[in-house]
Parts: sequence; C-alpha cells; structure tokens
Amino acid sequence: MKQRVSALLREKFGREVVLEKPRDRSFGHFATPIAFALAKELKQSPIKIADEIASSFEDNGVFSRVESVKGYLNFRLSENFLSEYGSWALENTEAFATQEKKEKILLEFVSANPTGPLHIGHARGAVYGDTLLRLARHLGYDITAEYYVNDAGNQIDLLGLSIQLYGRENILNEVVEYPESYYRGDYLAPLAHNAVEKFGIEILSDASRQKELALWAKDGVMQIIKKDLADTNIFFDTFVYESTLYDDWDRAMLKMGEGVYKKDDKLFIASSLKGDDADRVVVREDGRPTYLAGDIVYHNQKFERGYEHYINIWGADHHGYIARVKASVEFLGYDSTKLEILLSQMVSLLKDGEPYKMSKRAGNVILMSDIVEEIGSDALRFIFASKKSDTALEFDLAEFKKQDSSNPIFYIQYAHARIKTIISKSDLSHDEIMSAALKNLGENADMLMFDALLLPEIVEDAFSSRQVQKLPEYLKSLAASLHKFYYDCRIIGTQDEAKLLKLLMVVGLSLKTGLSLMGIKAKDYMSKEDI
Repeated sequence: MKQRVSALLREKFGREVVLEKPRDRSFGHFATPIAFALAKELKQSPIKIADEIASSFEDNGVFSRVESVKGYLNFRLSENFLSEYGSWALENTEAFATQEKKEKILLEFVSANPTGPLHIGHARGAVYGDTLLRLARHLGYDITAEYYVNDAGNQIDLLGLSIQLYGRENILNEVVEYPESYYRGDYLAPLAHNAVEKFGIEILSDASRQKELALWAKDGVMQIIKKDLADTNIFFDTFVYESTLYDDWDRAMLKMGEGVYKKDDKLFIASSLKGDDADRVVVREDGRPTYLAGDIVYHNQKFERGYEHYINIWGADHHGYIARVKASVEFLGYDSTKLEILLSQMVSLLKDGEPYKMSKRAGNVILMSDIVEEIGSDALRFIFASKKSDTALEFDLAEFKKQDSSNPIFYIQYAHARIKTIISKSDLSHDEIMSAALKNLGENADMLMFDALLLPEIVEDAFSSRQVQKLPEYLKSLAASLHKFYYDCRIIGTQDEAKLLKLLMVVGLSLKTGLSLMGIKAKDYMSKEDI
C-alpha cells in the first residue's frame, strides 16, 4: 500500500515524498509533511499549500478522503482500493508481500568453532541471520547463506586434547589433571568412544596424535551443530572451511601489497592506515598465522565471487575486530563499504526468576538444544528475533511456557487458529467468501484490514533497517487487533458473514506469512496441549 501511495505522490509532485502513519487513526491511513518542504520553495504558508493540494485529489480512486490539517496532508485509502488489494492478496498468497529486488548478497552468520555444540549466544545470531535471510528472499534478493568453519588454530588442537582427557578419565579410568583451558561436556563421550573404535585405544594417550584426533573429531562436532540448527529450522547453502584457505595465502598476500610488512620476525597488516587503532599481527614469530590471516584470505575469496553486498553477523565481542577486517578488504583492492558487519549481543537466561542452571552435558555453557527441548524451536526463534540484536537480551523461560496472552508466540498462534476455527463454523463455501466485496464493513473492520495489509511495508522495513524485531512487533499488534475485533463483532450468522470471513482470511494470511518469515509454522488449530 505504501509503495502504491508513494508512487502516486512521487508522480504528482515529481519528487520523493515522506509518508508517515498518524498516531491517531481518525486522521487517516497515511500523512505527509510535504507542504512544509514546499513552503520555502513556493514562498507560501504550509497550511495554504496543504489546502490547495488536498483539493486537487478529488475523484481519486486510491483515496476516499484527503484532508489538510495544520499543514499536514492526511490520506484515507478508499474501500475500493483496500477491497481490491485484499482480494488480490488472497488470490496470490505466494506473491503477497514479495518484491523483485535484484541485488546479490552473501550473508555469513553463526560460524561457531567446530569444538562443541551451539550455546544460546550462538542461537541469537543464528535466529537473527536466518530471519534476515528469509526476509531478503521474500523480497527477491539473490542471497546465499554461508557458514565459515574455523577449523584451524589453537581451538582445534584443544579439541583433540579435551577428547583425550575425557577418554583417559572415563574409558581408561585414569586420574586426570585438567588444564585451565579445555572443552567439557557429555558431547565428548561419543567422540571419545568412536575415536577408540576408529583409531584404537592408544589414540587416547598419544599426545603426538592430538592434531589428528582433532581434525577427525571436528567433523563430528559439525554434525552436532548442523542438527542443532536444523532442529531450529536453520539451514545453510555453503560451508567454507578455514583449513582449506591457506593454499591461497601467497596470492592473497601479494594482493595486499604494502598493506603488510615484517617487523621483529612477525608479519603485520598496516591497519592503522585505514582507521584501526593499531597495526595487527597476521603471522607470529614462529610462523603460525593468527585468526586474522584466515579472514584475509576468506574475504579475498568472498569478494572474488562477485556479490554486490556482503553481510557478516558476529558476536558483540568481535566489535574491535571490525576495523582490521575492513582494512584488509581495502588493501586487497575492494570497496569495504560493501562489507556490512552486524553484531549480536549475548543472552541472559532465567527460569522462574532465577539464573538458569547449566546442565551437566553442556559443560560450562547453556546449550541451544537444551532450550529448544524445554520451550520448543518456535518460542526460541520468536524470543531471539523480538529484540534488536545489538542490545542485551534477558528472558525467563517460564514466560514462554505459559499458555495465555502473556506469551506472545501463543497469543499470535491463537489468533491464527481462532480465524481458522471461525471459518470452519461457517456454512458458506470458499467461493462464496472469496466473491464477497470488502466494503461497507465499518471503521473497526476498515482499520483491521489496513493493519493486515501493512505486512509488505513491515517486511521491507525490517530487512532494510536490519531490525528484524519489527516483524514480531507487528504480528503481536495484528493479533491483538484480531482478538479485539472478535470480541467486539459478531460474525457467524450475520448479513455480512461472507465479508467478515474474507476479512479474517486476509488477517490470517498476514499472520501466517509473517510467522513463516520468522521460521515458524502457523497453527490452524490449538490442541489441548496448546491450551
């Protein structure tokens, strides 16, 4: 709707027009302050300009009323426009809220080390990234979801050591002295047992084989990670392994040119020349590459693939890492403005008001799979998409296990199920409902229709602003409007039954589409377990 109105006004005024939604619904559906922008140019008062513009919209099929109020122009969409758009949406459900954006985007997210299962911090970035991905695809973008597997470096070596320690203690029954840093958790048990079966019992005691053990085990950990993601309806198109990148190291360094230099037997990137606080080590004195080295090669290969835009979603602890990666991109000869880095904050978890206790099998973290098991993937996805990703998030599991209106995902699902239940009680056929014109339904129905048809603007805004929380906020608001309308308006058995049911179908379409874009399947009915 907003696009249609914007296009009409752009054609009329020959310029882009700012459109707002009035807080007071009695003013109409949209408003614009364009008269104030024109006042200086035309050397007239905004009120006079707005009055003249309002009168020029007579007999317009899109608007039923255009009013001037203190220099603002308020627009009320016509019943014909809303009825035709609502009918079109129901006849073209797959196309509803879609666009035809053509930009080619590479989206990298999660990218957790393959050393253990995903924890709730990873889960937040995973849900945020996957929701962005779904919004982008719905808008027509050619977007690829990529997982960068950090399977090189000290963290991988530590995986081999941790499996050996677990096996020596629990399989060989030795007394083991654990170092300060190691991985822990019951996920190590099958890895240790499978390692013995594959390599023999001696693999647990041979320190020289830790690297071999780690490189084998990280594939098993990746299977755990992929399952955790799949259980939350998250899938990737491509996986890039850091260990495969270093064959391309010399070529990448050659492209870096004077962006790298050697000092004190270390190789540095001159990132301070590109806005970083200091130059950064790329290769240590002993020849081992730093984490940044792999990222340089990885981003070179990324840009060589020819995407128009690149989005990385990182944990908030990587904030200081942004400048050095952007500097690397510049030294490689690319436009760093094409690389967009979004941050995802950590999560605080409560249960009945108390800090959530870490499970034995989790080791020293709260596992994503534990939370999915307790409240379900739908609730987890909704929670992590419901607040700006770069702000702290605290939630209580107990709130999302409640089966009442205080639980937003229950409230929205119940709205969709309520619509399906009402329609099932009608004796009217689908064709009879679809043939009804959405006119002469009154103010409340008009506003509910308008709210339901706002989804396309919400989808575009949520993606373009990278604020996916706007989608769950909208769905909660729409569900509230639906529930209120249900209590205020009798539907079955009335003269306007077909019209009202068609209106509910439009609302249901927006709820179902919106939930789908959050990776959640809308429920057509609520079972006794749900209620």
